Amino acid sequence: MNKGSTRAESTMRIQYLLAVAGLSALLAAPAMAQDPVKKTADETHHVLKKTGNAVKQGAKDAGSATHHTLKKAGNATKSELGNATGIHTVGGEVGKAAQGVSHKGKHIARKAKHSLKKNKAEAHADLTKAGKDAKADVKKPDK
Repeated sequence: MNKGSTRAESTMRIQYLLAVAGLSALLAAPAMAQDPVKKTADETHHVLKKTGNAVKQGAKDAGSATHHTLKKAGNATKSELGNATGIHTVGGEVGKAAQGVSHKGKHIARKAKHSLKKNKAEAHADLTKAGKDAKADVKKPDK
């Protein structure tokens, strides 16, 4: 009987080792299968990033070219007008007049804003006082 039990034990050990090896292989397979997926994802990410950066750079280049074209056109227009009128820069008497108009407009605007805020504050104060008086009358009516 010793031989039978030894044979059963060795069969059991073999089955046990095969089960462990099989489970190890099954568990290791998904980990190894992630490598190609990760590489593919990384490559896709890099391709998309390069494409996006190229698109953005193309838009920047187009915007820059448009800006330079418009700036040249504007400067040319200013030069033509300067040649026609004889005034190339705003300075001297023209500049002083423009500054005077600008300062006068700002002065008028500041005064208007101040009077508006002052009237608003006075109205608020009057309404607050009236509200407090009404509240006091309700709490302690005159007898």
